[in-house]
Amino acid sequence: MRHGTQRGPSRWTGRMLLLAFVVVLVGGATLATVAGAETSNQTAKIKVGLITKDATNPFFVKMRQGATAQARKLGAELKYAAGKNSSDNASQIAAIENFTTAGVKGILITVADAKAENAAIKKARKKGVMVIALDSPTDPKSVTDALFATNNFNAGVKIGKYARAATKGKTVTIAMLDEHAGSSVGALRHNGFLKGFGIKNGNPQIACVGNGEGQTAPSQTAMENCLQKSPGIDVVYTINEPSAAGAWTALKNAGKTQSTVTIVSVDGGCAGVRNVRAGIIDATSQQYPLRMASLGVSAAVKFAKTGIRAHGYTDTGLNLIAKKALAGVPSKSVAYGLKNCWG
Repeated sequence: MRHGTQRGPSRWTGRMLLLAFVVVLVGGATLATVAGAETSNQTAKIKVGLITKDATNPFFVKMRQGATAQARKLGAELKYAAGKNSSDNASQIAAIENFTTAGVKGILITVADAKAENAAIKKARKKGVMVIALDSPTDPKSVTDALFATNNFNAGVKIGKYARAATKGKTVTIAMLDEHAGSSVGALRHNGFLKGFGIKNGNPQIACVGNGEGQTAPSQTAMENCLQKSPGIDVVYTINEPSAAGAWTALKNAGKTQSTVTIVSVDGGCAGVRNVRAGIIDATSQQYPLRMASLGVSAAVKFAKTGIRAHGYTDTGLNLIAKKALAGVPSKSVAYGLKNCWG
């Protein structure tokens, strides 16, 4: 009996040891799983989406570069998409939906149209994504959490004032090359130019209004059409500098010279500033896309970490660049423009 009694505790002890071993294994696996989850959470990158109107305009190329650099600096992951052209609303809407599904915390977008992307933006925000408009505001602005942009109306005002001063108050024949119908930034710059020049839409001095899509080839075609309608054009407003380059090609082909035509534009890219230096563009309003993108990424990362949303309008700066300074129109030199240009 005593021998059997002695073996009883041994069996019990063995079972307990086996159970303890299993508990340790299970517990260890559980602890390992928890530790792995914590490590995964710590190393998971914050995702930020950037959507531009197209992928080739130097302005948007620089914007992407700025966003990429800032995301890398802050340890975030930048996802990028662009429309096929400046009026490709469908691709932008698809990108908003795809980025939201991919788990981005913030979306930065230069909307192709002031209203077309609104519904998609609202859906993204309802799912907890912060959306910031860059450069181009939505209509109404409240559709996005915030707007980081040049004051595009003032950009137009500055070049309008310069064109008025350059033509010394004479009656002129104006061509205006906008972006496309529905472009919020296009409307702001267009109306700003008129304000600066001191006229309104419908003024008889405006001989032609065309859409150059903010690109060189379509703008050359638009300018050619304007010249067929009104060969005496001697002042040209363009939505941006690629558009100005296309307009100048058409003007030059028509026998115009730099001394007989005043061209003003907006952007401040390096190619555009070099055209100011060359006398092709008389003055341009320089804006700073890298700053827009960097601030946007920083705001998105901050939101992901703290839950604090960006709000309202942030002015990202503007300077008029002119080869020849004119009285009453404050401007910076070509040297300044080249030092601060992009593209």
